[in-house]
Amino acid sequence: MNIVEYADTVWRGEAPDSIVHVGLAGQGFVEVVDGVGFRSGFGNVIALRQGGEVTLFDTGNPFDADRLHADLRAWTDEPVSTAIYSHGHIDHVSGVGPLDTEAEAAGRPRPMVVGHEAITARFERYVLTAGYNAVINRRQFQAPDLTWPTEYRYPDVTYRDELTAGHVELFHAKGETDDASVGWIPSRRILLPGDLFIWVTPNCGNPQKAQRYPREWAIALRRMATLRPEIMLPGHGAPIFGADRVEQALTETAEWLESMVERTLGMLNEGARLDDIVRAVQPPAHLAERPYLRPHYDEPEFVVRNIWRLYGGWYDGNPARLKPAPDVELASAIAELAGGAEKLADAALRALAGGDQRLAGHLAEMAVQAAPDDAALHRVRAEVYATRAESEASLMSKGVFTWAAEESRRTAGEL
Repeated sequence: MNIVEYADTVWRGEAPDSIVHVGLAGQGFVEVVDGVGFRSGFGNVIALRQGGEVTLFDTGNPFDADRLHADLRAWTDEPVSTAIYSHGHIDHVSGVGPLDTEAEAAGRPRPMVVGHEAITARFERYVLTAGYNAVINRRQFQAPDLTWPTEYRYPDVTYRDELTAGHVELFHAKGETDDASVGWIPSRRILLPGDLFIWVTPNCGNPQKAQRYPREWAIALRRMATLRPEIMLPGHGAPIFGADRVEQALTETAEWLESMVERTLGMLNEGARLDDIVRAVQPPAHLAERPYLRPHYDEPEFVVRNIWRLYGGWYDGNPARLKPAPDVELASAIAELAGGAEKLADAALRALAGGDQRLAGHLAEMAVQAAPDDAALHRVRAEVYATRAESEASLMSKGVFTWAAEESRRTAGEL
């Protein structure tokens, strides 16, 4: 496969390749230029062969470590001396084990693992919240058997601001995470942005995950653009070839983030409630059709909520929600006013038929909270959320709504 021609089809929007659609999975390492291999997957891996040794930038996900090792050895037999983590998410840090085993069997030193100093705290948090992370990732990715790891290959070398490791210059950035490393190969003019570019709108509002940093993310993207890279190999999705295209992708993604931050903070500073800000703030219309800025994973309104959380705390401006009644008590009171939980379910179906899926969700949820053992009400809830899932563009919304529909189908005895 000609990787340059393939990347061109993705750039033109003719083929999907992103964190949501993995276009080249199963192809192994494809050589983008002499001595630089690119392996597509859920968590891309970049290999730099130089001076008789290999430097890896990212190491893939926990379900793919053995296959990654086999693919690497099909591409080169040179030893891996350095493995760099772009950040601490498990789809980027989980493939070192077979490389360690190989090195020990050959009597060589294990690869030196390099990452930002904040990765250690991330791994420690993952151990503390392993159960929660298992649940939310099952929900997000519809993977009912997913388990969350509690053992990690920690970095051997960490840094705070900048470091050169294995012919790759690194600098720290905050964006999707607080522990990101951007890689730069100056001799090849190749940029390795990790998950700061993933061919969809920035993953900056994920409703089930830890804090994101949109303003700092934009700053990092503009810093990358000043390097004038000729090739960008992202953490997810296809490469981008050509300095002008790379610069456009970076600066327009920065502009998208800057617009969301500026408008959200403007309304926050005026004292607006979160609900009003979520309805009012939209990303720049002239960027809506860019193949790398489509909301297929995260969504603009989630980004707004994340910006509020970062700068404004958790109180949303509605005094009723400062110390609210328990959901079940509120649902029971509303059901009583409506004439029963069945009336709420009927209203949910009318709202759904009328195209108001958001209102339908509220009403269906209240109906089953007021009568949690009623199979008929759960069937209504399942219908509402299944319909919502079908109509959503983003993987996150689809995941949550599909999970909710299946919850009610199980309660109703249909699964």
